[in-house]
Amino acid sequence: MSERNKEIKVRVNEIFFSIDGEGRTTGGLAIFIRLSGCNLRCSYCDTEYALSMKAGKEMTIEEILLEIKKYSTRHVTLTGGEPLLQAHSLDLVKALVGAGYLLNIETNGAVDIRPAQREGVMITLDYKCPASGMEGKMLPENFKALREEDLVKFVCETSDLPRVKEVVKEYQFSSYVYFSPVFGKIRPEELVEFLKELAAEGIDTEKFRVGLQIHKVIWDPNLRGV
Repeated sequence: MSERNKEIKVRVNEIFFSIDGEGRTTGGLAIFIRLSGCNLRCSYCDTEYALSMKAGKEMTIEEILLEIKKYSTRHVTLTGGEPLLQAHSLDLVKALVGAGYLLNIETNGAVDIRPAQREGVMITLDYKCPASGMEGKMLPENFKALREEDLVKFVCETSDLPRVKEVVKEYQFSSYVYFSPVFGKIRPEELVEFLKELAAEGIDTEKFRVGLQIHKVIWDPNLRGV
């Protein structure tokens, strides 16, 4: 382990072992590293406990690698807060990939993803819909930079669907595209009908999916560490 990893610190909100609740790896085991701090304040945020940069504790990269070594999977989900916000987030990304982990970075669309893109890293990128109150914070260059193996996710209320259609047509994503409900704000079957509507209009929906946050179905929606 490098001397640099013994010195560089990031602020970690929590580390736990569970299944991915959404996205391309839904249902698969993953080690979650939740970093503290976020630059957005979405109306439906379900991790308010991680918004402050003061939340959690500072850990060196070496300490993080030693902590996650006890879990029996190569899959790591780096999340937040906003995991790419901290000064040394990219050092952690490089260390995780260098240690042989397959990394899924859940990021909010308002921080440049390009420095984090590399082999062994999948980007799960939120497009913040109008009801979130944060659509104006989106960086267009992020959505143009998505690769075929990446994923863009729209967390929707019913009122968001016309705008989602506009964005899908504008960017013509080559990545995977997921539509997820704001928990308790839209019936999932509405998203199925929306997907059918897109297909009927001639949009290529081969890589489009309707997704649910299955961890909120399995456990109490407010339970942490699952």
